[in-house]
Amino acid sequence: MALKFLVNIKEKVTCPICLEVLTEPLSLNCGHSFCKTCITNNKESEISPEGESSCPVCGIRYSPGNLWLNQHLANIVEKLKEVKLSPEEGQKKDVCVHHGEKLKFFCKEDGKFICRLCECSPEHCGHQIFLMEKVVKECQEKLQKSLDRLRKEQQEAEKLGADIREERTSWKNQIQTERQRIQTEFSQLRSILDNEEQKELQKLEEEETKTLDDLAEAENELAQQSQLLKELISDLECRGGWPATKLLQDTSGIMKWSEVWTLKKPKTISKKLQCGFRAPDLSRMLQVFKELTHVQCYWGKKLLGLQITLF
Repeated sequence: MALKFLVNIKEKVTCPICLEVLTEPLSLNCGHSFCKTCITNNKESEISPEGESSCPVCGIRYSPGNLWLNQHLANIVEKLKEVKLSPEEGQKKDVCVHHGEKLKFFCKEDGKFICRLCECSPEHCGHQIFLMEKVVKECQEKLQKSLDRLRKEQQEAEKLGADIREERTSWKNQIQTERQRIQTEFSQLRSILDNEEQKELQKLEEEETKTLDDLAEAENELAQQSQLLKELISDLECRGGWPATKLLQDTSGIMKWSEVWTLKKPKTISKKLQCGFRAPDLSRMLQVFKELTHVQCYWGKKLLGLQITLF
């Protein structure tokens, strides 16, 4: 009985808006009471052109000035907070507070557990009433169904996560392989360029050696002719001081030789390099390479599409 009395008292001091125990209760002239915060911030209440609001329970019009602090209800609330249920009374929660009967049924419209007497009362007339065990079983079945579905979703999420991690690893490996391939191919290209550079430098060195040897030979030959000219001029100058009889009697033939002697000019050396090197236009080569790559990709996709169609 004490439990029933406390429950009835609690219903009297419960705010119809927030359904909690009243806090700073304000009452209207119609007799309904509300929490101060709930009634002053109530946005669902219609406001008339005169500035009046309607009671959320009965709909009677009131002006904000008609709200008054219900100290009596406030005192009851404070006393109720001090009351503690005994263990025996706490164990009677499965008993109807109105009739003391065991709660065996569930009212779907009100969402409450009721006893057999409540089922026959006008309050629940025409409502859908079910046995508590049936409702609990259905609820448990729904709960289990939801758990099974969510667990499947979780497994699917874990599988998708594993697939993404696997794809990420595969992608990283693919990128690393491609990076190594690019580095290897460009290293080979650099090696080819280095070899071609050495060949061109070798050809230039050979041409330099040959040209310098030819020039040295020409210079040596010209030096010999110059030395011979000096000796010839010196000999002729010496004969210029001889007496006529000695000069006429000279049978060495040097006079005749000096008359026909001609300077032999060295072989002309070309001033233009034989192996003139011209570097290829790498930018143009790369452009052609890109165009060829695009063509290969295009025909590769065409062939792949054809194979898929055939299979």
